[in-house]
Amino acid sequence: MKILHTSDWHIGRALHGRKRYEEFDLFLDWLIDCIRLEGIETLLLAGDVFDNGTPGNRALEQYFRFLCRVAEAGCRHVVVTAGNHDSPSLLNAPRQVLHHLNVHVVGCMTEAPQDELLLLKDADGRPELIVCAVPYLRDRDIRRAEAGETCEDKGRKLVEGICDHYRQMGELALAKRAELGVKLPIIAMGHLFTSGGQTVEGDGVRELYVGTLGQVRADVFPECFDYLALGHLHLAQRVGGADHRRYSGSPLPLSYGEAGQRKVVLAVETTAEALSVREIGVPCFQPLVTVRGDWDQIAGRIAALKEEAAATWLEVIYDGEELVGDLQERLRELIDGTPLEILRTKNLRLVERTLSRMSTEETLDDLEPQEVFARCLEAHSVPQEQQGELLAAFHETMAALHEDDALGQP
Repeated sequence: MKILHTSDWHIGRALHGRKRYEEFDLFLDWLIDCIRLEGIETLLLAGDVFDNGTPGNRALEQYFRFLCRVAEAGCRHVVVTAGNHDSPSLLNAPRQVLHHLNVHVVGCMTEAPQDELLLLKDADGRPELIVCAVPYLRDRDIRRAEAGETCEDKGRKLVEGICDHYRQMGELALAKRAELGVKLPIIAMGHLFTSGGQTVEGDGVRELYVGTLGQVRADVFPECFDYLALGHLHLAQRVGGADHRRYSGSPLPLSYGEAGQRKVVLAVETTAEALSVREIGVPCFQPLVTVRGDWDQIAGRIAALKEEAAATWLEVIYDGEELVGDLQERLRELIDGTPLEILRTKNLRLVERTLSRMSTEETLDDLEPQEVFARCLEAHSVPQEQQGELLAAFHETMAALHEDDALGQP
């Protein structure tokens, strides 16, 4: 059987105010083609379908339209489990209708664990795969609060609850396989943070269990699982170095911190003898580039990007020594008439130096405005040739403020 493992779509996600619906349409079109070309029979979506619990109409349309198209591509089954960003009730609401399309949805931990156990059948109705469709396990689902318990107690009970749930699912899967008398492969899904998992700065991954981040060890998963399809971490990676325990990662870079990552979906093929896993690279549909340095470095890098003539979204980080007060205006002039777009600008020169050199024994009430401005010039190591013009502008501004006060103007 040919299976495709993906997760963390985050439909509806914005990047510094820019919605990414067009980019996601391109990904879904590519995914349909991938399913068709690879002959995928089952698609596993391991959580964080949407970026929040109240997705907009366009995000919902993209999701349902894809589910209708995937069957036309030859995929017999789709299994969707919820992540921590998803609304369990929203995902569960249409599941009875989706079941007729062979789309199986588990939006939250069920009252009876066996309801998370799926037996998928081939085109002739013969059993071919057992899936333990475990969604994101919420604190209130797996732990009972008790008076007087410490944070350590809560953390320990959370981990114990997760371990116990997966243990039960493993036992149910083995019992189902024994009942059928056929050695079917067993696949488990999940949305959590395992010990040793890798993240990148700015990837937006939220801690799932306060106080127990990184404490869900790889050995909590029963050995009977032939493959473990996980979501939550945006960087594709193995769990504990095991080839058959994987995070697929997010298919789109969801932040500038993820821009350099190779995005993939995972093709899993099962046979009577073995199971193999292969990465399929996802194309970059919207280039994201961070440009960092002093003004000359930034200008040079942007000039090179203009030569490439690609519609690139930029993050610009200025960390030069010279004080650049009109950074935004300069950048606008640089990219005017090009397909480049700057979504975020950070002027570290105006932030880091002042914070690092502030005296902890003084307050603003102890200083005159002119002294505060002089301290700023000193803290920023502003060249002498720039200080005269800046001081003149400051005094002119202060004089105008005093004149407005004297006239009684707001």
